[in-house]
Amino acid sequence: MSSAEPTEQTGPAVRSHPDHAQRPEHAQRPAPAPGLAESARRLADSTTTSTALVADALARIEAAQPTLNAFRHLRADAALAEAAEADRSLAAGERLPLLGVPVAVKDDTDVAGLPTHFGCDGERPPATTDSEAVRRLRAAGAVIVGKTNSCELGQWPFTEGPAFGATRNPWNTAHTPGGSSGGSAAAVAAGLVPAALGSDGAGSVRIPAAWTHLVGIKPQRGRVSVHPHHDAFQGLTVNGPLARTVADAALLLDAAAGAHPDDFHRPPAVRASDAARRDPGRLRIALAWRPPLTLTGAGPDPEVRRAVAALAETLARLGHHVEEARPRYGLIGLTFVPRATAGIAEFAARHPEPALLDPRTRSALRTGTRLGGRVVRAARAREVRQHRRIGALFDAYDVLLTPTTAAPPPRIGTFDDLSAWRTDVTMAAACPYAWPWNVLGWPGINVPAGFTRSGLPVGAQLLGPSRSEERLIALAAQLEDDLRWYEHRPPIS
Repeated sequence: MSSAEPTEQTGPAVRSHPDHAQRPEHAQRPAPAPGLAESARRLADSTTTSTALVADALARIEAAQPTLNAFRHLRADAALAEAAEADRSLAAGERLPLLGVPVAVKDDTDVAGLPTHFGCDGERPPATTDSEAVRRLRAAGAVIVGKTNSCELGQWPFTEGPAFGATRNPWNTAHTPGGSSGGSAAAVAAGLVPAALGSDGAGSVRIPAAWTHLVGIKPQRGRVSVHPHHDAFQGLTVNGPLARTVADAALLLDAAAGAHPDDFHRPPAVRASDAARRDPGRLRIALAWRPPLTLTGAGPDPEVRRAVAALAETLARLGHHVEEARPRYGLIGLTFVPRATAGIAEFAARHPEPALLDPRTRSALRTGTRLGGRVVRAARAREVRQHRRIGALFDAYDVLLTPTTAAPPPRIGTFDDLSAWRTDVTMAAACPYAWPWNVLGWPGINVPAGFTRSGLPVGAQLLGPSRSEERLIALAAQLEDDLRWYEHRPPIS
């Protein structure tokens, strides 16, 4: 299939207005999307067609948009044309891992013929070529139906902004699905698409996965190319899948994984789907409640602690050795801040109308500009020592288990009108656990850990040392077999 579509074939921008955001629209929706692997099986068995799957996905997205506001752009005409081409290929006997299966990608990802707004307001020209991750998804046969909402430049654990309104959580539309991959998470949790690609620079796959009851994989740095960016956000950001099951997340990871010739980071290949069918063996698991130093004094909310403790008990019942431990994080935040703000500054500087950027983005731009150059190089140089210090935990343990977030999903508007400093403090208190693994570049997986008493999802992280995706995926699949979290669907589904 062609990797570039002319602009006139793409659907219009999808907009949702705040005054429509909580209007219930449950009637006349197609059934939720089948899973990624199930969709591929049905297509290979000729029990459905790509045209039907893509048309149903587009109908679900349009029906849910006034309520959830998950998408920034749709490719309706182009996706249907690609689905028809996939049907012809299937009829001719061609088989690819995702041939004809609809998926979505995040608004920070280049898709030929669509602008890459990355959550920002203003006009941007359409991308002329696909990003490497999208090119690989297409090579696996996937049909990209659209681009999902992200907060501005992926900075925050909520998906709200003047450019597109508020993306809402299908478990409770008064709450955020998280961020910055909130649109992808909302779309998958609500069953609009079988799976979606997100990106994670400080937890931006794992946090929304936790808050929408999904599996979210942050792979090893370089596992999924970030090209046309060579080292996104100073090496903090990676692309990763969101799905309802471990097998589906692993399948999307396998399809998207691989390097571009210009990439800096090239870890050896993994076989994620095979790992999802493998017994993890008996593992030594460290349970850590204390987050890295954030100066907020925040610990886990009692309901988060209850849910993660129950997950730890399940792991022990499954035969693993689980005990509490304290990773030696040190002052890792002092190296995260320069890298994160320098990355924001690099992206913000490319915006054609800087006055349209959120004041908090402009503040980060100023900080990142001041801290760029020598300070960032020094911060990155410390990564080797951080690997040694924090990695010493894995001399005694195989996996680190922590809450994914300290709090359940906040209400929509929680971060409105906060200064840059207050936003950072509030964010750090709610989400202190995820970002160190972005500094390290190591893999982690969010798994659903259950619900608060009011029905809001929370999650737990399975974290490992360098290149440990296969072990983490096998462990997550074992947990899923026992807990069967995929049987729970949100009210908007």
